[in-house]
Amino acid sequence: MGGALLHNAFRPLDQYFVGPLGREAQGGLGAVVFVSIVAYGGALLLSGGAGPLVARATGAGDGQARREVVGAALTGATALGLTLAIGGLFGAERVVDLLGLDGPTHAHATAYLRVLLATGAAMTVAPTVDASFQSMGDTRTPMLLQALALALNATLTPALIHLAGWGVAGAALGTTLAQTTATGVGLALLWRAVGLDRRTLLADARRRLGAILSLGAPVAAGIASFAAVYWGLLATSISPLGPSVNAALGIGFGALESMTWPLFFGGMIASASLVGRRLGAGEPDEAWRAIHMMAGPVTLLGLGVGVLFYTVGPIAGGWLAADREVAREVALYAVILAVSQPFVAVEAFAEGVLNGSGHTRAVLWASLPLNALRIPLAWLLAIHLGWGAAGVWWAVAATSIGKALVKGALVWGGGWVRPPAAARPLSRRAGV
Repeated sequence: MGGALLHNAFRPLDQYFVGPLGREAQGGLGAVVFVSIVAYGGALLLSGGAGPLVARATGAGDGQARREVVGAALTGATALGLTLAIGGLFGAERVVDLLGLDGPTHAHATAYLRVLLATGAAMTVAPTVDASFQSMGDTRTPMLLQALALALNATLTPALIHLAGWGVAGAALGTTLAQTTATGVGLALLWRAVGLDRRTLLADARRRLGAILSLGAPVAAGIASFAAVYWGLLATSISPLGPSVNAALGIGFGALESMTWPLFFGGMIASASLVGRRLGAGEPDEAWRAIHMMAGPVTLLGLGVGVLFYTVGPIAGGWLAADREVAREVALYAVILAVSQPFVAVEAFAEGVLNGSGHTRAVLWASLPLNALRIPLAWLLAIHLGWGAAGVWWAVAATSIGKALVKGALVWGGGWVRPPAAARPLSRRAGV
């Protein structure tokens, strides 16, 4: 939880430091959040596949398999980062065109995205570093790395935005410089912990990359489709309502939820790591025991976050907002989304169980239809029926509840105990 909280604190910090530049700058930053989530989805193609394999290898005591998986994932993540850097340098403006922005908001979004992608290749490697440590049961190291990155970001970003006069581009550069430094430290620690060897790195990649991509593709597709849905919401329902609603989305999703989602993400990581390692050790009963122990506290945590959203969310949003109109829209976002927070907690927990056991395809198929439903439902409520921004937020809340119910049913059904095909070579060594 601590590591995810520190990682997600980048967004509210950027929104806060960019605030003096006006609501157009905040709106551009908020819209680009969902482009960065697509890039993060690409990184999960490697880290999402490596996580359950590293956990199973750790549980089975198979150090060689673990080295091969980590080496393959790092090689693939590095190649992806370089590809995104080139694409961002030359294609940022065309990507922003798809968000339905115009005028100063479009210009701010383009400047931020171009610098973020062009200088952020290390940010695609960071999820694999974190996932490797977490899957081995070490969540403290990723947390400390994020603390280092956040401290650097809090120092660099305001200086680059205001003292250097680089505006939103300075916010992006502050983020990438901080994350690159922390990722470099993490790589050195992981290299030593796993025992990687540069001479065998490419051979390991060829041996394990297929299994990693097989498990990681549904995770990446799920994140990418989630962000693509918000692109659709921006183009059809949010941007037509004006820059104040754009800014409210940036603050509500990029700041408020960035400070509460890590609490749920902690449960997801814990359930994924515990379930993966117990299955790798041939102890499915212990995996069930972990699930039963966590279910109650996770639900209570979601209820608590819902109360915070309803009571504190409007106050915090007003503090981050560029003006009163944006503050009113943020308050509306927080009050409506408070209803869905207990269900978001359950969804994250269930997703951790399914991902940790290697059943990443089940997560994708449970999420995809309901995420896609948000676009027509939001348009119907917000534009056609005239509910305005409230219609968009109710569409998001209702579909979040639906996803939690579906994923919870998949976990309690127990089908995840049997390993998927991509994880079976590791599982057989442990007698599963």
